[in-house]
Amino acid sequence: MAFDGIIVAKMANELSELLTSGKIEKIYQPETDELLFHIHSKSTSHKLYVSSSGGHARFHLLSKSPENPQTPFALCMLLRKHLIGGRIISITQVDSERILEIDIATINELGFSVNKTLIFEVMGKHSNIILIDATSRKIIDSIKRVTLDESRVRQILPGMEYSYPPSQDKISFKSITHDELAKLCDSPEHALGKSLLHGIQGLSPVMASRLASFFVPEEPTGESVYAELLAMREKLKTGDLTPVVYLDDDRIPVGFHVFPIPEFEGVCEKLEFETLSEAIEYYYFNKAGLNRFKQKTTDLEKVVRSNLDKLYLKKQRLLEDILAAEKSDLYKLYGELLTANLHLIKHGETSVKLLNYYDGTDVSISLDKRLTPSQNAQSYFKKYGKSKTAIKEKTIQIRENDSDIDYLESVFSYIENASSVDELDLLRDELASSGYIRARKEKPKQSNTKRANTKPAPFKYETSTGLRVMAGKNNKENDTLTFKTAARTDIWLHTKDIPGSHVILFADGKEITETDIFEAASIAAFHSKGKNSENVPVDYTEVRYVKKPAGAKPGMVIFTNNKTVYVNPKVLF
Repeated sequence: MAFDGIIVAKMANELSELLTSGKIEKIYQPETDELLFHIHSKSTSHKLYVSSSGGHARFHLLSKSPENPQTPFALCMLLRKHLIGGRIISITQVDSERILEIDIATINELGFSVNKTLIFEVMGKHSNIILIDATSRKIIDSIKRVTLDESRVRQILPGMEYSYPPSQDKISFKSITHDELAKLCDSPEHALGKSLLHGIQGLSPVMASRLASFFVPEEPTGESVYAELLAMREKLKTGDLTPVVYLDDDRIPVGFHVFPIPEFEGVCEKLEFETLSEAIEYYYFNKAGLNRFKQKTTDLEKVVRSNLDKLYLKKQRLLEDILAAEKSDLYKLYGELLTANLHLIKHGETSVKLLNYYDGTDVSISLDKRLTPSQNAQSYFKKYGKSKTAIKEKTIQIRENDSDIDYLESVFSYIENASSVDELDLLRDELASSGYIRARKEKPKQSNTKRANTKPAPFKYETSTGLRVMAGKNNKENDTLTFKTAARTDIWLHTKDIPGSHVILFADGKEITETDIFEAASIAAFHSKGKNSENVPVDYTEVRYVKKPAGAKPGMVIFTNNKTVYVNPKVLF
């Protein structure tokens, strides 16, 4: 849904009324493209959320705070330095653009009063959050830096003078006159919506279509359109608006605005809200694929799937190389036949037909005319040697490649089954430590503290006979559970040839029954990629028979003395 100039105008009024004179008390950066400001104003605390994400850039007040990283990003630290303790002077929209400016009065290190301006640009993939000095208009920093290589028209870099995005020669929604609108209406009726969209600053496609729907053919000067435009302006000025979110048949949000959207009216369910912030928060946090958990899930799945695709392609090429190298025995035969028949071969020949003394057939052998018969024979022996070596090396590479595939398939399974942002963050850390994703930059002390505070929290269950069962939430937790938590005589379970969690059935000095084994196996099947299948094979053995090969990735083990049971996935509560 477009976060258009009209939405920005309403939000500017709403925020101005609530936050002007407010004090900025805390600043957080939940993600690389998000900021959260805690502002105390008029005896009330507010949370101003801003996102510069290309797919859903926006700003509004939040009712609940998102989780924040233990180690703040560099920009967050800079903003805290410049803005904590500052008071908001004004909140304004730039013309009818999707740009909001917040002027803030702060005190610098020397105790002098200085003003800063925080600018939010909501422009799709070019959205940005920029802090500038209010007097010099010099950029202090931004959430997205734009270099000359990225844009020759407008760079966003510290020290540069801030300039607004290039004008599109549109007329502001707030100031367009009747005569100017009449010129836009002087176009075919079917193209009027497009004409208004390209001519009026601040309109989204749905609002342009809405205005166009008021056009009356008998009024070529667009009297009715202008009358509606004036009415919309007046409602924005007085605040006489009801923010609405439209829901489809599955109650998934499909749109929001402060004015009715014709294409959704009478077709979709409408939810009305007291404030625009409440409407926007509901829309973005309930729309499929746009809440934070789903964003993180999608991002991690893309990383893992991309790496898996590369590994599967590598495996295919290695198999092709081995297939080609399997001709090595033929090279050996050619070398032997040439050596045995050197007296029959003339220097300079490009091929020779010789009798294969193994089966009595004639064999045609290609020759390099630049080499002597003996050198041609040696050339084939060298090819034979290289092929044998290649088969050995490629086989080792395939084994290593298969190990990487197994590991990433297990991570993908954990991502699919994750139920919280914390689980996804741990999986991201695991991928970073394994080199599949870039690690976030953290100060050494803070990084060590974070790792020290991250305690294993496996899934916990109990069998019908009262025995404890635990299942790892990720591969690092699997290693901890199997090699540090479990005793040697406890039972280790894992789905057979299917990515899944390590599951431990704790004996705790009691006798383990067949019922315990089957119930624990059902839990192992549930915490695997086969959770939606039936008759899932699960291997089990005592922990003493589970070993971790040197250099193996997290969660990767070998085991012996195992037995297999077939169960349906199920957990016990």
